[in-house]
Amino acid sequence: MTRLPVLALSFKSLLNRRVTAGLTVFAIAVSVMLLLGVEKLRNEAKASFANTISGTDLIVGARGGAIQLLLYSVFRIGNATNNISWRSYREIAERPEVAWTIPLTLGDSHRGYRVLGTSQAYFEHYRYGRKQPLRFAAGRPFDDVFDAVLGAEVARALGYDLGTSLVIAHGLGREGFATHEDKPFTVVGILAHTGTPLDRTIHISLQGYEAIHVDWRGGGRVPGLEKTAEEVRAMTLRPRAITAFLVGLDSRLAIFGLQRWVNEYRREPLSAILPGVALQELWALMSTAEAALAVISGFVVAAGLLGMATMLLSSLNERRREMAILRALGARPRQIFALFFAEAIMLTGLGALLGLGLLYALLSAAQALLEARLGLFIEIGLPGPTELALLAAVLAAGALAGSLPALLACRRSLADGLVVRL
Repeated sequence: MTRLPVLALSFKSLLNRRVTAGLTVFAIAVSVMLLLGVEKLRNEAKASFANTISGTDLIVGARGGAIQLLLYSVFRIGNATNNISWRSYREIAERPEVAWTIPLTLGDSHRGYRVLGTSQAYFEHYRYGRKQPLRFAAGRPFDDVFDAVLGAEVARALGYDLGTSLVIAHGLGREGFATHEDKPFTVVGILAHTGTPLDRTIHISLQGYEAIHVDWRGGGRVPGLEKTAEEVRAMTLRPRAITAFLVGLDSRLAIFGLQRWVNEYRREPLSAILPGVALQELWALMSTAEAALAVISGFVVAAGLLGMATMLLSSLNERRREMAILRALGARPRQIFALFFAEAIMLTGLGALLGLGLLYALLSAAQALLEARLGLFIEIGLPGPTELALLAAVLAAGALAGSLPALLACRRSLADGLVVRL
């Protein structure tokens, strides 16, 4: 028996047991899909978070945890514990070491998408990815009080275009608690796709944010104090408070000095955090969950390979006569070993390939949903070094799992398969 007949015999043997072999391949495929899927989602989640903001030296918000401040100011997750007074913001922004600031005001929404009040500095200084500037797919930045700029995902999901009128709702629910229907906004710009939470954000000016709240107090409109859009447009609109702001410095050497000064600010309790350090804290917080998912995935793969080994072992008694005939035709023990070993490799290899195909099919189908609902952009490309290393580990584990039935098969004597047992 040469190497080619061994492979051909292994393939024909699996075809003869196609139902059992097919179920084994599918079990391995599902386990491989889960293993690679967990690793893919973990890496893409980290990349997506890391690419959301770059080039920002500090984030300043109300006193609280660094991770909480990072989540609500950058990723639009959660809410602030308190606001920052406009006076405090201006005092910090006017310090000599500060090159630029981007004020951020959150709290309202439109059909489930967050509304961000900010300034023109947002479009000039905000960077994402590898310090990439914001670009417009259509239109321009806001200029009028009631102008709005949409993220790419908002425009796509809602079917909005330039000139579309939209009404902002008070609160963060999908429909909001109450709407500012008397002061609609007009879409004047749509940002290019970034793969970050910016794509799911509606941007308006700080003046626009104040305009829709001039006749509101305590979360509701004050009867008798209603102002029309034209009346509000003629007013001098200055924010009373903001949610947080981003800071860029002339020299990175001044980061820790300014951070300490802000954290010790006497006028009101504030926190200044470094985005990169806060991200590392977030990863450390998630590391236990990541390790647990990896362990579970590993056990699922082990269960699939154990099922394959069980199938090969259970088939030994059924194939006693087959092995005896092969031995009578001149097959040596090592060739019998190679026959079973090749079957294990084929089952594992087919399962790994099918699992990889299932993973990419599932990612292709869920890519838009993950981006829209979770803000997680999954890049679909060729398997990277990590995926290839995991596939190699699965194949090695499959070969190890197939070695035991192969060893037992080659040690059986010729007479064992020719004796008729009653």
